[in-house]
Amino acid sequence: MYFFFRRKAVDFFSPQQKSLITNAIQQAETNTSGEIRVFIESKCAYVNAIDRAKELFEQLNMYHTADRNAVLVYIAIKHRQLAIWADEGIHQQLGSSFWQQQVNTMIYHFNSNDYAEGIASIVTDIGTALTQHFPYDKVNDVNELPNDIVFGK
Repeated sequence: MYFFFRRKAVDFFSPQQKSLITNAIQQAETNTSGEIRVFIESKCAYVNAIDRAKELFEQLNMYHTADRNAVLVYIAIKHRQLAIWADEGIHQQLGSSFWQQQVNTMIYHFNSNDYAEGIASIVTDIGTALTQHFPYDKVNDVNELPNDIVFGK
């Protein structure tokens, strides 16, 4: 699979805001075997952001975590769409209402044009939930997925 990167999407956040998000991912993963990724692009290629998040989850090989406990936070900035896609291991533990609550939290922050804080906030919340159901195993745990923000088209 190929991803095409354009400077415009990457420049949406300041270096400090990017750092806020990546630090939230790193911190969230310190106490869990779960994995969190953030994918940001300008426009959603689909009508439904959930379909796009599912596609990206597959393209980023997020189904390959040992405990099936990866989570993708997807945002299409210009189209004002967002979705969260969780692998079956963690989705079964938390259920749809938890994910809807996280989407609502992001929308709250986004309506105040506080995108980076909104993303960091829900990454932290997801990390806490992952810790409860998939605690960190200091003997066997490895970081299975990169912690950087993925920028799309």
